[in-house]
Amino acid sequence: MPIQLEIVSPTRLLLTRDVDMVVMPAYEGDLAAMPQHAPMITLLRGGVISIYQGSNITDRFFVDGGFAEIMPDRCTILADAAVPVGELNLAGSQARLKAAEERWVEVDKMDNAARDLALDQLQSAREAVRVASG
Repeated sequence: MPIQLEIVSPTRLLLTRDVDMVVMPAYEGDLAAMPQHAPMITLLRGGVISIYQGSNITDRFFVDGGFAEIMPDRCTILADAAVPVGELNLAGSQARLKAAEERWVEVDKMDNAARDLALDQLQSAREAVRVASG
């Protein structure tokens, strides 16, 4: 019995299909959604979503964060931004990392919301560079 997966970014529906398992970068650590999973909503950090059919990874997407709703028969991922891993550009990721590092240096560390956002962006950019580097 598969689980229906839907990955949505602000600009488009990236994927909708039945899968055996999806592993996502939840804020607390990687999380696998499979059929009959307990209902939950989780925040996502920047990282890779891996989609499985049997024991094989069929697709991988890089997400910049967002959240996922998991139900026993479906998983909906609402990503802040998402791109197939094969389309991740190293030069673009490195430029994004440089900009995130500059924001981190300039952010008011006493402003918790601004600090947390800048840190999330920095960590996501670092992960994008790591993934794009192969």
